[in-house]
Amino acid sequence: MLLKYIKSGMSRAKYEKLEDDSSYYGEIPDCHGVFANATTLDECREQLEEVLEEWILFRVYKNLSLPIIDGIELKIKEVA
Repeated sequence: MLLKYIKSGMSRAKYEKLEDDSSYYGEIPDCHGVFANATTLDECREQLEEVLEEWILFRVYKNLSLPIIDGIELKIKEVA
């Protein structure tokens, strides 16, 4: 389920080439604060996926909700 969530999030990523330094900027609009910047598009995609994974783990650790992406809802359950 987690890998499917990450893949769905990555499929919603938006990329643009920045004019001032020709680097690439990528973000996932559904996941506030998930963005990356790199010299190539492939590097930007890799960094963005890493940021998304860390963002998910941080939100789980802090017991924060995650957005529903493509109908996939990751719920955090409290364990005794």
